[in-house]
Amino acid sequence: MIESAKNQRVRDVRRLSQKNARTERGEFVIEGPQAVREALLARPDLVTELFATPTALERHGDVADLIRETGHEVVFASEEAVAAMSDTRSPQGIVAVARQFPTALKRVFEGAPKLVAILEEVRDPGNLGTIIRVADAAGADAVVLTGRTVDLYNPKVVRASTGSIFHLPIAVEADFDDAAVRAKQAGMRVLAADISGRDLVEARELLAEPTAWVFGNEAHGLPDEVLAQCDDTLIVPIYGRAESMNLATAASVCLYETAFSQRGR
Repeated sequence: MIESAKNQRVRDVRRLSQKNARTERGEFVIEGPQAVREALLARPDLVTELFATPTALERHGDVADLIRETGHEVVFASEEAVAAMSDTRSPQGIVAVARQFPTALKRVFEGAPKLVAILEEVRDPGNLGTIIRVADAAGADAVVLTGRTVDLYNPKVVRASTGSIFHLPIAVEADFDDAAVRAKQAGMRVLAADISGRDLVEARELLAEPTAWVFGNEAHGLPDEVLAQCDDTLIVPIYGRAESMNLATAASVCLYETAFSQRGR
């Protein structure tokens, strides 16, 4: 039982909140019962350490069952120790450490994908995690993160994805030019979501075809050099009085409109 927040194992886990430590060790932190559950269900081979309070495991018996079924050992820790490992203000008593598992870009476009999300310089971890979650829900084949996008293994990204990072291939540190070329070679239409585009509703006929959506920076959108490499540029129309739409919300509309079209509504 780990009692102290100053325990060396606690400090080692806490260091993974920093990108340089995650890169050096090739590991990241998974927080909360839902994300840990999805990791154990989808990729138990990646999980290297598990920490929990006795109360949390009693409360989440399904997670405790999965830990036993997958042959993992859990290290019991105090509330104080688990809180020190966590990035949240209200930790839920279960924390895991896992190996990073990026997908090679070339693999993303193998096998005739129909729906891919490419994220260029998305900086907000919550937005990134939410878009990955939506891409998973919409049945996307993969997600691509360019080198200017926030780190996939940032604790806030992992938490916002609620386990979806374990469900679909995700390429990281990709070059946008390379991703666009590979998408087109795979027979996909590359569509930019940007305020400079035409109405998404008027272009629904495009969405039934294999589509790679490109989503850009929350503040600045997509640069001209990126837009120039896209086959078309579309905007989600705003019918009410809202000044703008959150990136993750707009991406949700684009991905689901495409999923609807590809499935014949």
